[in-house]
Amino acid sequence: MSHDPQLWNEDLAPTPPEKRTWSLWHVAALWVGMAVCIPTYLLAADMVKAGMSVMQAVLIVALGNVIVLVPMVLNAHAGTRYGIPFPVFARASFGVRGANIAALARALVACGWFGIQTWIGGGAIYLILAKLGIEGGGPIAVLGINGLQLLCFAVFWLINFWFIHTGIDSIKWLQTLSAPFLLVAGIALLAWAFNMHGSAAVFDKPGLEGPAFWKLFGPFLTGMVGFWATLALNIPDFSRYCKTQRDQIIGQSIALPTTMALFSFIGA
Repeated sequence: MSHDPQLWNEDLAPTPPEKRTWSLWHVAALWVGMAVCIPTYLLAADMVKAGMSVMQAVLIVALGNVIVLVPMVLNAHAGTRYGIPFPVFARASFGVRGANIAALARALVACGWFGIQTWIGGGAIYLILAKLGIEGGGPIAVLGINGLQLLCFAVFWLINFWFIHTGIDSIKWLQTLSAPFLLVAGIALLAWAFNMHGSAAVFDKPGLEGPAFWKLFGPFLTGMVGFWATLALNIPDFSRYCKTQRDQIIGQSIALPTTMALFSFIGA
């Protein structure tokens, strides 16, 4: 049986039942792995710099993620129900050919986000090497970074590429393995911070009140919703591998708002 390559290929084909192996714990682990990143640490910290208390900032982060959880779960329904990815799901709204535009627009945003995360990951490798006494020399004129920084960026890029090339099962394995470690490491970091600086700096800082608070509340809340808004569109790319709707709903609900709130609190 022949297929139109513009309409069907192995990546666009519905995920067969035997490959829908993700439980709610796999979905939760996925969100822990995605939420624990440097930008998450900065969310509440930026609001604190603007004058809010730590608790005000963390509550806004939590509220924003509860709001974005709604379209996240609703859009994930199609992926779990039919086993389809986002480019196919988008055909219902944009048409068969128009969905290509939506998919490309989403891909461009993903490329930018991937670049940011890869730069941060490469920077972490570079700092580790610097602590070990390995220097990078002078900056490259065109790039503004030295050769070692470029190499660290490339190494981190290649690590990501390997997991992408290997397929969704490798991502499932990585997130399931790393999620408990990330949670334990985050709690340990929080305990260290409290031990070194006490809790007064966190809980005793006054926040904004009245008009000053509401003036910043809207923009900050919008930013928190926007943090994962793009992934709320293409969440079927992941939910297509879930066993049941219960797995994707509970897995996302227990991990997304809580992890974002916890690690933004740690960063504050």
